[in-house]
Amino acid sequence: MLSLFQRKRPVVASAPSPAPSNDLPKGRLRPESAASLLATPRRQKLLEHIWQRTSLSRKQFATLYRAPLERYAELVQRFPASEAHHHAYPGGMLDHGLEIVAYALKLRQSHLLPAGSTPEDQAAQSEAWTAAVAYAALLHDVGKLAVDLHVELADGSTWHPWHGPLRQPYRFRYREDREYRLHSAATGLLYRQLLDAQLLDWLSGYPALWGPLLYVLAGQYEHAGVLGELVVQADRASVAQELGGDPARAMAAPKHALQRKLLDGLRYLLKEELKLNQPEASDGWLTEDALWLVSKTVSDKLRAHLLSQGIDGIPANNTAVFNVLQDHGMLHPTTDGKAVWRATVTSATGWSHSFTLLRLAPALIWEPGERPVPFAGTVAIDAVPNDKSVAQPAAVAETTQEGQEAPPWESSSVAVPSPATQTVPDVLEDMLAMVGMGNSSGTQQDEEATSHAADATPSEAPMPAMAAASPPSPVPPAAPSSATAQPSGEHFMAWLKQGIVSRRLIINDAKALVHTVSDTAYLVSPGVFQRYAREHPQVGMLAKQESQQDWQWVQKRFEKLQLHRKHINGLNVWACSVTGSRKSRQLHGYLLRDPLPLFGKVPPNNPYLSILQSI
Repeated sequence: MLSLFQRKRPVVASAPSPAPSNDLPKGRLRPESAASLLATPRRQKLLEHIWQRTSLSRKQFATLYRAPLERYAELVQRFPASEAHHHAYPGGMLDHGLEIVAYALKLRQSHLLPAGSTPEDQAAQSEAWTAAVAYAALLHDVGKLAVDLHVELADGSTWHPWHGPLRQPYRFRYREDREYRLHSAATGLLYRQLLDAQLLDWLSGYPALWGPLLYVLAGQYEHAGVLGELVVQADRASVAQELGGDPARAMAAPKHALQRKLLDGLRYLLKEELKLNQPEASDGWLTEDALWLVSKTVSDKLRAHLLSQGIDGIPANNTAVFNVLQDHGMLHPTTDGKAVWRATVTSATGWSHSFTLLRLAPALIWEPGERPVPFAGTVAIDAVPNDKSVAQPAAVAETTQEGQEAPPWESSSVAVPSPATQTVPDVLEDMLAMVGMGNSSGTQQDEEATSHAADATPSEAPMPAMAAASPPSPVPPAAPSSATAQPSGEHFMAWLKQGIVSRRLIINDAKALVHTVSDTAYLVSPGVFQRYAREHPQVGMLAKQESQQDWQWVQKRFEKLQLHRKHINGLNVWACSVTGSRKSRQLHGYLLRDPLPLFGKVPPNNPYLSILQSI
């Protein structure tokens, strides 16, 4: 037996010099170097984004990040990330790997790790935790090479990823007998291909992260704590981006356990209870590009099913169910960012009726081989009349006088192109948006940084410029419980400070509601007031008594505190230019006279923002 292990491995001949690609037999691919694979502009910009999130020198980045990323590129070559789901194209696995690392590092910034330890320990372990998050994200799908793919080399032998990078032309196919999710357990076979002994020695010196990292590498995310959660959220964001969904919502969604229960509930209902693609009345219809479900029927049945399973935290009404599904990135929003569509269903027999529907990606429900036959009829989206009540911000916000309301120019969600014209957004644009350089029309208001920010959750990441402590100020250090405190201007400011100190409210980020501009705090309006009103439902009742919208009521109370700067002519709202690498746009908001009520030490000014009017 020992002789099996004592046999010398045959010397592997060096790869022949590259021949023109047209010399290869049809279906074969030639291995490429990491430099070649990573040379595309899109991947280079993703690498740049990853570097910016690490705050390391180029030399340090090359050792801790660039080297593992290059090894990953050489190992995954031009394999897709899946056969027919997300990133199912040549090179998809490499793109997915870079994307998930970028998303994970973005999310990591909202966490002080290890949780519960002293600030000194967190500072000492910061770089190790950041690297562990990146490695866990990069490795999460690499096991697919071992269990999902059959790779044949030019000499007829079978390649396995533990052999090391490919050295001769190859072709591949997906195994018909592959087991879903086995790839998570197979990661342990391959992580040494990417992480060298020095890196593992370094990480193993931090017990608080070493255990969670080993659990992730074993596919046991449920035992990996916040590290496993960050990887799952980042993966969800990358998949949502590729499938045409909203990665920001996917990243901001609560813990993956609830999302999984919601998905499992929908899958159960579609298999056991809901009627699909009926020629007349039906619970839903599957078209080539979408699954349409009757909103009230599905919401009622989903809630009832989950409650019958003893699952806690299920909303008590349909609107809340829709919001939860949308917050988890499971629904395609309408053109005005709503969860519910109105569409007319017409069957092949001529039957026709209009419904309110939820729209989901079929890939969320079925594996490629399980998907039912599409509906024989049509689902036509009903036209929505223009809302004349929504004013254009640029023309109104700059003329807001004392005592007047700021214009209602933010909607509750980011607008999405209609299905007829929607294209899958490039993940690069999303990445750039995350660092304040997203692509946007020069005349379009910054919905991503205001309206969408109103939906932000504690999962979104702050810039690492927060002060650790605040000196005494006239504002209370923490907002009282919303269940006992009466909403007011003072309570709004206390809530704002507490949110910044606890990092529930991000600052100086593309989706932030608070920025530092001209050495003071800039409050994005009305997004910051909308966020407060959503967290304090009693505001709605108080606002209704005065015939106002809830956020307008909050804004009024804030203005009465006289904490903000005004223009010489008495205007309250300041226009702010957001300048990216190619285009610019505008925000509107309030400038505080003194930033110290919010910051103990004022963070550096956001370099992408500048006040348009002189102060």
